[in-house]
Amino acid sequence: MLLPSKKDLKTAMEVFALFQWALSAFLIVTTVILVNLYLVMYTPYWPVTVLMLTWLAFDWKTPERGGRRFNCVRRWCLWRHYCNYFPLKLLKTHDISPSHNYILACHPHGLMSHACFGHFSTETSGFSKIFPGITPYMLTLGAFFWVPFLREYVMSTGACSVSQSSMDFLLTRRGTGNMLIVVVGGLAECRHSQPGSSTLVLKNRSGFVRMALRHGVALIPAYAFGETDLYDQYIFTPGGLVNRFQKWFRRMVHIYPCAFYGRGFTKNSWGFLPYTRPVTTIVGEPLPLPKIENPSQEIVAKYHALYTDALRKLFDQHKTKFGISETQELVII
Repeated sequence: MLLPSKKDLKTAMEVFALFQWALSAFLIVTTVILVNLYLVMYTPYWPVTVLMLTWLAFDWKTPERGGRRFNCVRRWCLWRHYCNYFPLKLLKTHDISPSHNYILACHPHGLMSHACFGHFSTETSGFSKIFPGITPYMLTLGAFFWVPFLREYVMSTGACSVSQSSMDFLLTRRGTGNMLIVVVGGLAECRHSQPGSSTLVLKNRSGFVRMALRHGVALIPAYAFGETDLYDQYIFTPGGLVNRFQKWFRRMVHIYPCAFYGRGFTKNSWGFLPYTRPVTTIVGEPLPLPKIENPSQEIVAKYHALYTDALRKLFDQHKTKFGISETQELVII
């Protein structure tokens, strides 16, 4: 009987790490709902569900109060396989002082934000060594904190809610050396995620600039070169039936349903695994902002433009190192 080689085992672990994270939300939500329905409808153990909901109500604000991180989870060896799959790499262009707080805006979102999760929600890429004294807080949708057990799992990686109250708390009640990571383009950017694309949804996204001005913290641009190359996406005919459904669905739930695909388990097959292509995230120079408690729209627009210029400069300085032509520009919509 042939035994699997070390390379086969390595590949299997990397695929398992990817699926474990990608499917964990679906599996946990489904399990929690089904188990509690069973307890309430078919057993006398309905008080378990009541206790669970009571705890959820009591602990509801935790994702907006710094979360509940566990460094042991952030250092799981499983995440090493996750990051090695692509692989993911994190580089800085400037040192960052732990005596200040920061808001780091990561671009692009891509379809799954693999690079952002791997770098800032785990220690695999060496965040603590690259940025000593800095504590990262990955900010994500509040919906991830609505379901028991899933919220604990997500918070254990250092994630918090992306709400205004959450950001206010982290920038005022946790001292200095805090870095809030926001993926500014969000799910709206998924529709533009195709190999070779450099289109960002940023023009009307100014909330992170306003927050930085309110607290007088520096903005840091970061660009993940290769994030949009991890999946292909089928683009339906504009105005067609499927395209109209996509637009309707986006208006209803603010999520754009994408027909994306990647590689399968075997060579030259297709599936939902991302392609094994390197993704390198370049963290740029902090952009200092003054503290203005109630900035006007004109002031926000001014510093939004300065941030956009800094992001373009970062992209142009490094794009040719990652296979992007000198003539290709960053498209901001």
